Amino acid sequence: MAEAAERDSASMGDCGAAAAGGFGAGPGPAGPGRPGPAEAPEEAAGRRGGGEEAASGVSAVRARLIVCILCYINLLNYMDRFTVAGRTEGFWFCSMGLQPVLSSVFICSYMVLAPVFGYLGDRHNRKYIMCGGIAFWSVVTLASSFTPQQHFWALLLTRGLVGVGEASYSTIAPTIIADLYVKEKRTSMLSVFYFAIPVGSGLGYIVGSQVSAVAQDWHWALRVTPALGLIAVLLLLFVVREPKRGAVEARAELHQTSWLTDLQALSRNLIFGIITVITGVLGVFSGVQVSRYLRKKTPRADPYVCAAGLLLSAPFLYLAIVFAQGSTAATYVFIFLGETFLSMNWAIVADILLYVVVPTRRSTAEALQIVVSHLLGDAGSPYMIGLSDSLRRSDSFLWRFRSLQLSLLLCSFVAVVGGAFFLATALFVESDRTRAESHVPAGEPPDEPIVVPKSGRSTRVPVSSVLI
Repeated sequence: MAEAAERDSASMGDCGAAAAGGFGAGPGPAGPGRPGPAEAPEEAAGRRGGGEEAASGVSAVRARLIVCILCYINLLNYMDRFTVAGRTEGFWFCSMGLQPVLSSVFICSYMVLAPVFGYLGDRHNRKYIMCGGIAFWSVVTLASSFTPQQHFWALLLTRGLVGVGEASYSTIAPTIIADLYVKEKRTSMLSVFYFAIPVGSGLGYIVGSQVSAVAQDWHWALRVTPALGLIAVLLLLFVVREPKRGAVEARAELHQTSWLTDLQALSRNLIFGIITVITGVLGVFSGVQVSRYLRKKTPRADPYVCAAGLLLSAPFLYLAIVFAQGSTAATYVFIFLGETFLSMNWAIVADILLYVVVPTRRSTAEALQIVVSHLLGDAGSPYMIGLSDSLRRSDSFLWRFRSLQLSLLLCSFVAVVGGAFFLATALFVESDRTRAESHVPAGEPPDEPIVVPKSGRSTRVPVSSVLI
């Protein structure tokens, strides 16, 4: 839900300025020589040519099949991304502390290539770009599974090239869904599409750990998604059809512009992007430092800091949404403060999860945490925020803004609920941590007590409490 607030708040300031500048009065009644209320583009599309699907050049059945295929590929992408994380204990490069390098190389590759595929996706056939990207991704993923231990650089290279496939897909697939549906249908389909993120992430952990354990060889875990990726390529080639760009929104014929022109038109979003980057770094760093300081005073410091971050972010998120109509500058200031407090719990939550779970169950715990957090967060939030359409009293620009504003207020409420849950966590975190640290595997006898001198007399303590 908070991620939805970050995505939509970027445009609230600009929309608010326009709403305040003259949309207060609704459209006047139609009369002789006087045009009636402007027809919404989406409504015009729905009445022309048999509806949205006809306008896009894709039938209703095929459109649903396309969304299902795109969801399937999105699930594969996140399965592959989290497969390595699912088998941390068994890999030689993990024992050498090199797993973070693999993740960093992939993210850097994905980050650099995303603008390239964004440029190509706006100008060429998106279906064939995705086919090429996913086929290449399948090949390099399979190649990485044959990397011998003495050639870590080859594994590093192939995992970096995996970013090609993900960049070619992640930047393009949502735009195809946008050209198939509008309004509530688009929101619902995007919710289904992004629901594949938590499911795929969790499956990646499970597949990574279980396949490696069954095969007794970590290479086999990397050979699951390539086979499924080739199926995805065939589905793209024979089922997916390229929809007409913008046709379902009843837009006039669109013409391509230069890349510099595109960047200039998108430059307003750079401010919000810069704010998000800065607040993310600042929030994570400050959250860790505050938690580190408070741990000296209370063992419940971690959940307290997380709760404080969410509770403090709620009023600033609320003010950012309220001030969007009147002051863009004030909106950005409140977004900066709200996102900073919101980011304080990221690293701390990961730490809490790891120290309240025994080492042999941490991958499963990470998988469950990813599934639940995405399920309650970005998987469902587009649909929840999309309910703003039901709040409109008319299709004027002002009511479009008002309905979105009212929907985004839900994010502040969720932040307060999250803070309350962290306060409840503080009641149990000490006992859970102690239980995890003193866990004895089934079938093993507990530590035998030994005698340790203390102030001239003997004291019996567990072996695990003595540092040898």
